[in-house]
Amino acid sequence: MPAVSVIMPAYNVAPYIGEAIESVLNQTFDDLELLVVDDGATDGSDVIADLYASRDTRIRVIRQANAGISAARNHGLRVASSPVIAVLDSDDVWEPVYLQAQMAILRDHPEVDVVTGNAWFLGSDLDGRPARPWPDPRPAPKLADILADETAVFIMSVFRRQVYESIGPFDESLRTNEDYDFWLRAACDGFVFYRNDRPLGYYRRRDNSLSADELRMLPGILQVFRKLRPHLLNRPHELAILDAQIARFETEHVAAEARGAIEAGDFAAARRHLATLHGRRGGTVLRVAKVMARWTPVLLSTIYNVRRARLALSRASRHLVA
Repeated sequence: MPAVSVIMPAYNVAPYIGEAIESVLNQTFDDLELLVVDDGATDGSDVIADLYASRDTRIRVIRQANAGISAARNHGLRVASSPVIAVLDSDDVWEPVYLQAQMAILRDHPEVDVVTGNAWFLGSDLDGRPARPWPDPRPAPKLADILADETAVFIMSVFRRQVYESIGPFDESLRTNEDYDFWLRAACDGFVFYRNDRPLGYYRRRDNSLSADELRMLPGILQVFRKLRPHLLNRPHELAILDAQIARFETEHVAAEARGAIEAGDFAAARRHLATLHGRRGGTVLRVAKVMARWTPVLLSTIYNVRRARLALSRASRHLVA
């Protein structure tokens, strides 16, 4: 039985999956199995995985009809044979010492159940920056920390098998934030987290419409919070944090809807969302934007696009200086 099972869901990632697989095979800690879960790929990702499997007996390719990343991870969890589980998305990459470092922490700290890591961004205007602070001044995350800070646990994590056996699989009803839901359930069950803040991988980030991405992610995180709420009714401190987060993300969702409506040229919808946002946040800028959406929508769109361009330029400038 290998010491660690690496679970890699794969769906239409032909340009990236080879590099991801090689990063696992090149680990200095090599007592592992790699379970590539082909989630009904149609672009040849499965063929690439099969080719690697034919060369290295540590790789197994598992197939399923397309059902999403949670279902693919769960398929891998059911098949995995090791006492430790590591998850790696098929467009991300580990440095060769990633597993060695994380497994050493589990060895030296038997009380720890989850070791969460860090990585460098790969792609987009954040390319080359750490995905999480490094050094990271935050303490090892507990439930309250994970609730208050959705970035407290990084997807590049390893965990003991008993975490999965206790809390169950990833929630396949969630289309986003399924990993956040998993970590929250683990913390709620009392499992102990440890943070290794040294970036030991590369986390791919692709350029997309910011508002479109927010409109996809924000309802997901709200779904996670509302699902967890009944389990915190006897934990007033954590419940207060959760309710504050729900209010925060509901407001952010309205703001994202307003931005998306402006980008789409739907100014009637933009006016409605801006009115709701003004009711939540107040402020002169939102009041003026609401009026402009009704009477001078073209000017509002122009101002919005100029502001977006300036923000993008500012981010790029900070990146160059850094």
